Amino acid sequence: MPSSNRRRNDIRTQAIILHRTKYGETDRILNLLTPEGRKSCVAKGVRKEKSKLAGGIEMFTVSEIVIHESEKSDMGILTSAKMTKSYMNIISDLDRFELGSKIIKLSNKVSENVDSPELFSLVNQCFWALDKNLSSALIESYFLFNLSRISGEEVNLHRDTLGDKLDSETIYAWNTYENALMPEPRGNIKADHIKLMRLMLTSPLETVLKVQAKDKLLPEILFIAKSVAKSA
Repeated sequence: MPSSNRRRNDIRTQAIILHRTKYGETDRILNLLTPEGRKSCVAKGVRKEKSKLAGGIEMFTVSEIVIHESEKSDMGILTSAKMTKSYMNIISDLDRFELGSKIIKLSNKVSENVDSPELFSLVNQCFWALDKNLSSALIESYFLFNLSRISGEEVNLHRDTLGDKLDSETIYAWNTYENALMPEPRGNIKADHIKLMRLMLTSPLETVLKVQAKDKLLPEILFIAKSVAKSA
């Protein structure tokens, strides 16, 4: 009977480390992002030199983990952690490291209130692209747009500030107060910007990265992405 209960209370899943806190002399408390949402647990003895868990709880990695949950405690115990993907190239460059850290910080905050398998996939995709040293501006835009969507604050790419449908022949500017595009002959947002932003919200990051001539569109798109994320 005890072994049966133990198996039933074990959670086996994938995880990305969001936050690690030292606890006691040798333990850590972990915030983990999983396909099932955020989970917190204790990694006992993980700070010991020969800990078998240490290699599976590194930042910028994906690991297969097992958490044992007990009815006696709200905090699960990490019993197994095996790294399956490593994105260590992120830490070799300061700009990539700063963006990777920003992704972790914002994901940790959002995951407090949102349990979405999309968030795990989003972070994993962005880590993959950062590790390959692909366009940071596109990665950040993609992350911020989709993080806002997951949080319930999706950018309006269908109607302008007047309520009219966006038109491919019209030039727009971004209205930060209304979080929407407004018709503006002297603006800098055109049909190609709108198409790329729509693609970001509907397609995997790997697909978006294949778009030709995307780099010239990214300064305006990143500005909009940051504005939308700020209001989320």
